[in-house]
Amino acid sequence: MRKFAATFFETLKEQRWDDHRYYHHSRINQSLHLVSALSFIGAYALLFSDPAAAALLAWLVAMVSRQSGHFFFEPKDYDEVNQATHEYKEDIKVGYNLRRKIVLMSIWALSPVVLYFNPTLFGIFPMHNNPEEFVRHMAHIWLFLGFAGLLFRTLHLFYLQDVETGLVWATKIITDPFHDVKLYYKSPFYLMRGELIDPMGRKSNAPQA
Repeated sequence: MRKFAATFFETLKEQRWDDHRYYHHSRINQSLHLVSALSFIGAYALLFSDPAAAALLAWLVAMVSRQSGHFFFEPKDYDEVNQATHEYKEDIKVGYNLRRKIVLMSIWALSPVVLYFNPTLFGIFPMHNNPEEFVRHMAHIWLFLGFAGLLFRTLHLFYLQDVETGLVWATKIITDPFHDVKLYYKSPFYLMRGELIDPMGRKSNAPQA
């Protein structure tokens, strides 16, 4: 058990560091991740008192800000710091690479359309009587989608690699908001100073995982 714990936390540290050094060069992306992280922490706090509100905060603010940073601001040319192409990084990504994120975000975006044309979602929900009930039903779908996305990729990693890799990745995803605050709380200040790209390994005070 002690050996498993040691390798587990070593693998977690490695996944966190790879995620930072490969996918978070842009200071705008880092700053959006800070917004996302704080929003996710707020969603965690709401989860037990108002799951629907937690889902709305998580998807509409936390996920949109996080994925916008990756899609629109993160450089996709050759990574000189890590000597890696964008294609290579996409291939070795442990979690959701951009292609998988497009699928996940497409399901998220289309789910309100499905609910609109099938208000009970095949009998899962009672018929909504007003817009607020519609939004709450939609939020519950998004809550399920979040848990399903986490579980699906975890089990997929069990199959593709091993159980430890999947469990480590799931732990990383759940704890990322707290870790991102630690890593990126200074990013808005760097951005306001005009630094668009994190020098990473080229400076001594690069964030450590």
